[in-house]
Amino acid sequence: MNYGPSFTGLETLRMNIAALYGSESEAVISPSNIITTPGASLANFIVFFALVGPGDHVIVQNPTYPQLYSLPSGLGAEVSLWQASESNHWQLDLDELERLIQPNTKMIVLNNPQNPTGAIITKSALGKIVDLARRHSITIFSDEIYRALFHSIPPTDPEYPPSLLAFGYEKTVVTCSLSKTFSLAGIRVGWIASHSSSIIDLCLNARSYTVITVSQIDEQVAAMALEPVRLRELTKRNLGLATHNIEIVQSFIDRHAAVCEWVRPAAGPVGFVKFSRNGVTVDDLELCILLLEKKGVLLVPGQKCFGEEFKGYVRLGFGQSTQALEAALEALTTFISEDYEMVPLAERK
Repeated sequence: MNYGPSFTGLETLRMNIAALYGSESEAVISPSNIITTPGASLANFIVFFALVGPGDHVIVQNPTYPQLYSLPSGLGAEVSLWQASESNHWQLDLDELERLIQPNTKMIVLNNPQNPTGAIITKSALGKIVDLARRHSITIFSDEIYRALFHSIPPTDPEYPPSLLAFGYEKTVVTCSLSKTFSLAGIRVGWIASHSSSIIDLCLNARSYTVITVSQIDEQVAAMALEPVRLRELTKRNLGLATHNIEIVQSFIDRHAAVCEWVRPAAGPVGFVKFSRNGVTVDDLELCILLLEKKGVLLVPGQKCFGEEFKGYVRLGFGQSTQALEAALEALTTFISEDYEMVPLAERK
């Protein structure tokens, strides 16, 4: 077994990925403008490694997956966080984006649907971001790993967000994988797609210095998973699970409104829940540690994983089986009644 017939990835797989964008977002992308990677995390690394460095300025939507701001910073770029507002349902201020642009701004980084809030950037907002980037000749990079899990906005809604590729802007690059939407994290296959052949060439060169190619076995399985019939089955199953499970979480939050709240996610399998006691934010890190020790349930602490400004927040995932989710929420309910008073309040600075 050698490296495979193509260094860009299995042709059948790339054709299926291109068809996925065509059917889901009406985005026309050539298979030759797609390269495969061992998962989306490495895809993100390759994009940054290929496109940004010292002297560049990068604007990153926030809150977001920490890799999306730590990588460009680690590569020497100056990073500005484009902060979403919880009071505005985690939506982004487009005027603020324009104010953040500098003469050396190289890239705007999006995460749509967004991790950890489950918020979306609407179609009209995406269009305005593209227009702004085009005026300043800025590359837009969108991590779209939760695409297709739009459980709270129908495709018929005029604001339903397509892939960024659908806008036809050449200096666009997106990443995705089989890990989230398709629940195939064990198949280490992700991809990078761009209308720009020069961006794809730079990313391909960067990949050559990291992993060279992707496992041929994984690519064969991924190609089968993205065949139309299997794709529909996977999407239906996982979208149905997220749609059902979010109602279970909403019911839990409604019953415990005295201690927790969230901005209900519009998409994806995660939400950002804020915990308090008597109206005062609790220490989310201590909450997560105590909950894990007492009940064996793990939540993701906001201040530890997404930034100091998110004290009191935890990321809660609801993409697992309904049975597992219900058991975890039952344990959390018991924790609130028995042990919640032990959780210290967040320190104020």
